[in-house]
Order: sequence, then structure tokens, then C-alpha cells
Amino acid sequence: MTGGAQQFDDLYERSRDRLAAQLVGLTGDAAEAQDLVQEAFMRAWLRWETVGGYEDPEGWVRRVAVNLAVSRWRRARRLVLRPGGSPAEVDVPAIDGDPVVAARVAEAVGALDALPDGERRALTLHHLAGWSVEDIARSTGTPQGTVKSWLARGRRRLAGSIGNEERDHDR
Repeated sequence: MTGGAQQFDDLYERSRDRLAAQLVGLTGDAAEAQDLVQEAFMRAWLRWETVGGYEDPEGWVRRVAVNLAVSRWRRARRLVLRPGGSPAEVDVPAIDGDPVVAARVAEAVGALDALPDGERRALTLHHLAGWSVEDIARSTGTPQGTVKSWLARGRRRLAGSIGNEERDHDR
């Protein structure tokens, strides 16, 4: 195997599950998240001479996967962000083989599910995909002030939700 192919394989093995788990937060659907990550890796492989030289090839793959998700939403003219079942039923790929982390991600997806679409989308794109407020505004056709408001309200709601869940677990 050539050095470039080995580097690609290493990146794929090291980051595919982590990226899929991040995309679950965005799409609410594990199968769709895995499809998006696979498509992004296929595109990376086709451009590996360029992508492999980037400072953060995983970031490039993440960005492509998120862009693919946004494109699917636009084509469908609706967002696909809600998981199909309750938070306990969300199928999240294990991150680095750690089912505890996967369970926490599933809980986070459940907490995100309770948020209005704009807040969920903004929080996921900003915190999981690393998009700036400007990027989110441009992608969604929303003013930056609205995106900032979604982020602030969403964080408050999640903090309240997580705080309540932690209190319930302590009982």
C-alpha cells in the first residue's frame, strides 16, 4: 500500500465513528449520518492528493459531510433533525468502541430533540461541526443575530434540561 493510501486508511479508521456520532447530532438518524460520512470519505479519497496535504483532513471530511446534510435538507425543503424514537432508542455508533460515550451521545441527541429546529440546527452546526455564526447564517439564509439568539436560547434550554436530568439521577 502506498504512503498516501495508508494515511487515508489511518484517517478513516481513526475518525469515521467519531464523525458519524457528530452527524447523528445533526441529522438525528444514525444510518443517514453514516451515509453522509461515507460519501464525504469517498470524496476525500478522490481528492486525496490535495486533502491529504491539508493541516486538518478530518475537518475537511466533517465539513463535506455537514454540507451534504445541508444540501439534502435544501433539496427536500424541510429539515430532517428529529430522531425516529425516544432518546433511549437512538442508535448511535460507538466512539472508539466505547458504549458509555455512545450512550452519552444518545442522551445529547435526545436533549437536542426537545429543542426547536432552529436552536437544534445552530447548536449542532456550531458545536459539533465547528461552523461559525456567519457560516450558519449563510447556509440557512438566516440573519446572524437570529443564529446568535438560537445559540443562546438553545444553550439555556440544554443547560436546564441537563441540570434536571442530573438532579433526577442523583435521587
